[in-house]
Parts: sequence; C-alpha cells; structure tokens
Amino acid sequence: MGDWFFNLSLAGMALLIFPATYLVAGCVDLVVTRLAVNERAKGFKAVSPGMLPPLGILFALLVGFIAVEVWGNFDKAKTAVATEASALRAVVLLAGAFPDEQRTRIYALVNRHIDEAVNKEWPEMAQQRTTLAALPAALIEALHDTLALKPADDSERVAQAEMVKELHTAFDARRQRIVVSEYA
Repeated sequence: MGDWFFNLSLAGMALLIFPATYLVAGCVDLVVTRLAVNERAKGFKAVSPGMLPPLGILFALLVGFIAVEVWGNFDKAKTAVATEASALRAVVLLAGAFPDEQRTRIYALVNRHIDEAVNKEWPEMAQQRTTLAALPAALIEALHDTLALKPADDSERVAQAEMVKELHTAFDARRQRIVVSEYA
C-alpha cells in the first residue's frame, strides 16, 4: 500500500513529510486557538507550559528507541546479505576444482538462486509476503549436486566439504534475511 512512499528518494520524502507536518501543526494550532476562548483560555494557558518539556523528552526517547531498532535491523539485514553473497562466491570459487560439466552445473544453480532472490524474494520481502516455507530450490539442488559429486583426489574432496559448508552458510544467511524482513 505505502510502497510508493518507501521508494521515494530522501529529498522526495522530505518534500512530502515537512509540508504534511506543518499542515497538521497548523490545523492543531487553529483548533486550539478556536477552542481557547473565554474560560477555556485559562485552562489552555495553565496546562501548556508545564507539559511541553516532559512531552518533548518523551518524544525524543520514542524517536531514539525507534531509531535504534531500525539501525539494528538494518545492520542485521546487511550482515545477512553480505554473508549469503560471500558464501555463494566461495561456492563458485570452490566449484572451479571440479571438471567442466559439474562446475558449469554448480555455476548455473548459484546464478539461478541469485536471480530468484533478486527478482522474486526481494520484492516479496519488501512487501513482507515471503516466508521461510518457500524453499530455495536452486540452493537445495546445488547442495544435492555437491553431495553427489565423486571427488577424484584430495583437493576435490576438500573442495566438496567446503562447498557443503558454504552452502549451509548461504541457507542460514537467507533464513536470517527473511526473518529480518518479516519484522522490518
């Protein structure tokens, strides 16, 4: 519903938020000045000066706590994305130890996973519609193919074990970014 707002640039948001804030403040001022007549004027004058400092402090605390939560989620999401990307890069590099056919298959599966993540999962995460129930088929296939590899020597055996480890890391990082997107 409000995706258009979140896709605005910082300047666009400022051009929208500041006038809206001034409009609301002007309306509140207009209502208060219209209501503050006769006996009510004394009531408004008595309450206002004493309430402004505590309200200002509460507002500042609220903004501070919200900002900390947003920054924390941003850092978690950034870490999850970087971890997933690093793990997939490691899989691609380690796949170079295998013959062309097997290596090409792993490359294609990693590329397919990245394509699905960018074109399907990211838009769904932006709308908080993706869940952990949706399994990453390409990543699962890559794991199965990696486990099915028949290493010819020790270097391929080590590469296979590391690829399995990195694929598990990619699974965990994907899970983390989806979890963060559900609460963002």
